[in-house]
Amino acid sequence: MKFSFVIFAGLAALLTGLSADAVTPVPAGGALMPASAFLPEKPGFTSWRVLAQVELVKQNSKLLPTFASTVAALDGKVIRVQGFMMPLDIGDKQRRFLLVAAPPHCTFCLPAGPDAMIEVRAKSDVRYGFDAVSLSGKLQVLKDDPAGLYYRLVDAVVAQ
Repeated sequence: MKFSFVIFAGLAALLTGLSADAVTPVPAGGALMPASAFLPEKPGFTSWRVLAQVELVKQNSKLLPTFASTVAALDGKVIRVQGFMMPLDIGDKQRRFLLVAAPPHCTFCLPAGPDAMIEVRAKSDVRYGFDAVSLSGKLQVLKDDPAGLYYRLVDAVVAQ
């Protein structure tokens, strides 16, 4: 539990502690990471390139995500997505974790920006491993998440 708090507290501090002037603009292509770092596209799976179609817009004193219509249309829909697991708790089986577009290189470092990670809430345990995992679940597009996340996958199960 302490590990998950540290990650989310760090992410929240990072995202809320920046002024609009200090934020690096999102590249025209969307993602905050190079396209070469993404997994190869898989037919029938939602692409990280699609999820990267988000722009930060200053509203009052906050920077909030504004999603492309293709992304907004996925809200509440069941999707399949592939990525790498970043556990939020100790143990080889996880029910709540981050799915990220690129393999993590450090236990305490986030490998990508919020446009390339999804908070996963699985129906049953998912075994932790270093290889990519494929999941299916209902996508929630988050417009003002306190932790600064853009996406959540609920009722997730391992997909083929």
